[in-house]
Order: sequence, then structure tokens, then C-alpha cells
Amino acid sequence: MGIPIPNSKLGMWLFLGTEIMFFTAFIGSYIVLRLGSPGWPTDPEDTHINVLFGGVNTFVLIVSSYLVVVAHEAMAKKDFKRARTYLTGTLLLAVLFLGIKAAEYKGKIDHDILPGHIAETSTQAISKVDREFEAVVRQRFAVYIDEGVIETEQPDDIVTLSLDVTALGEGDVERPDSMTADEFAVFQESAKVDTDLYREWINLRQHVIANVSLSEPALAAGYLESRAQLSEGEAMPELTIDEVQEWLNGLRAEEHQLSALVNANIFDPHPIVFGNIFASCYFIMTGFHAIHVIVGMILFIVVLKQGSALDEKWTDFVENSGLYWHFVDLVWIFLFPMLYII
Repeated sequence: MGIPIPNSKLGMWLFLGTEIMFFTAFIGSYIVLRLGSPGWPTDPEDTHINVLFGGVNTFVLIVSSYLVVVAHEAMAKKDFKRARTYLTGTLLLAVLFLGIKAAEYKGKIDHDILPGHIAETSTQAISKVDREFEAVVRQRFAVYIDEGVIETEQPDDIVTLSLDVTALGEGDVERPDSMTADEFAVFQESAKVDTDLYREWINLRQHVIANVSLSEPALAAGYLESRAQLSEGEAMPELTIDEVQEWLNGLRAEEHQLSALVNANIFDPHPIVFGNIFASCYFIMTGFHAIHVIVGMILFIVVLKQGSALDEKWTDFVENSGLYWHFVDLVWIFLFPMLYII
């Protein structure tokens, strides 16, 4: 009593007060982490932050906030058809915002810029190449099992599978009755490529395990022989990221039969210091903001569902929805310069 505003509007302001504290925690934490992490990733080649997308989304939200204001004004003047038109425009701009955000997310997912996936040291980068290479090998081998070319009771035993695939490429596997000679010949040719792929990967895996330079043998016999030739206190050269990068470049060469597989599935071993903290901050801040955008869209849909039945009883609802939407816009005004520009 005594406050000259509807209870619903007072409730919305109180709710927005809690929302301000909610996002202040995120923004404050980001500032502390950002300023306290020398070497924070800022190169777009590393972060895949698209300033243009962020700028367009900022413009989209500002325009949508204007449309909400006009819609509320139309409600006050009882021009409900006009109000529906502008609320529809707001809703479409919200969809556009999420569409652009989805395109940004896809770019990060495609480049594996995800929390916990980013290599922050040279050792982690080399290990990541090893894991990605293994995933490609297993994916390729799984095709032979799925198509019935190779039968095995241990589909996860990659060593045994490699022997079967090698035998297939050498013509030592019988053609299944369900497959034509031409189809089988295709698998025989691909088996030769996949055998080479496996050998490249297992060579890298052995060097990673032994932490020995690619110029030195890493398999048991050669490795032990090389170690035996070392003087007292001398150690074999360690595996370096530059070596792995050079080796990958060789596989990526157009004339190499594995170039297409490597280019499509394996990232360059490029360490990004504080990359996982950056990705965590980016996704949690923009992700929660996107959730708030969706909630705002639901509020507008509730109004638009009234259709021609929309009347002055919905004026306060539209105003409160507009207050919420302005808050969503305001949060993005903070997120955009912090995440995209600074």
C-alpha cells in the first residue's frame, strides 16, 4: 500500500534486482579472472570470437527493446493490433539473436573451443593430437565391423582390428556373401589407407608414451637399443610440439593419402594458455543470457497467443515483459564489450 505502481510491476523490479546480483557475480568473477591471468587468450584465431556477430546481436537487441517500448505505447492507446505487430517484430529479432548465437557456438564447437577440451601446455597439445588420431582410427575401423566386412568379438581391441584391416588390404579376407565384388574391392582399397593411418598413429602413441623424439625409435627393441648406447647421465631427446606439428604438416600435404582424413579431424597442436577458463566464462555468461532471451520470448508468445482477444487487461503484462526485456538487453550491453572487444 502507498506505492503508486501495480503489484506485478513491483514484483518485476524486485525480481530484476535479484537478476542484477546474479549477473554481477558472473561479470565480477570474469573481471577478476581476466585481470589475474596474464596471457589470457585474446587472438580471434585462438578464441574464435566473432566481433561482427556480437556487434550485430547488440544492434538486434537494441532495436528489439525499442519495439517493446512502442508495443507498450500502443497497448496504452488501446491499439492492440499495432501492439501485436511490434511484439511480433521483437519476437523475430529474439529468434535472430539466438540464431546468430547458435552460429557462434557452432564455430567454437567445430574448433573444439570448449571447457576442458583446450590444451594449455605443449604436453597437453601433443596428447590431444594423440587422442584425436586414435578417435579417427577407431571410427574408420568401426566401418568395417558395421558393414560386416570384418567379424570380431572384441570391437574395442584396436590392435587385433588393425591386423584384420591389414589382412583385408592384402587380400587375405574372404568376401561376404552379401557384398558384391566391386563393393568389396572398395573396402580393400580403403583398408590399405586405414592400415597406413593406424601405423602413423601407433608410432605417435609409442613416442608419446616414451616421451621420445620422433627422430628416435620408440618401439621396444629399437628403444632399448638406443638407450643402451647412451652415456651415463645422458637422456634421449624428448618429444616436442614442433616435431609433432612438422609431422602433421607432412600428413596434411596434398600428395599424402591421409591428408583428407587429417585435415578434417585433427587440430593443430596449439596450446592456449588459460583457454579452458576463457571458454568456461564465455559459455556460462552467454549461455545464461541466452536462457533469459528464451524466457523473454515465452513472455511475448503468451501475449501474442491472445490474438484478436488481446485487450487492455494485458497492458501491465506487456509493460513488465518489456522491463524484463530491457534488462536482458542491458546485460548484453555489458557482455559484448567485455567478451568481444576488450
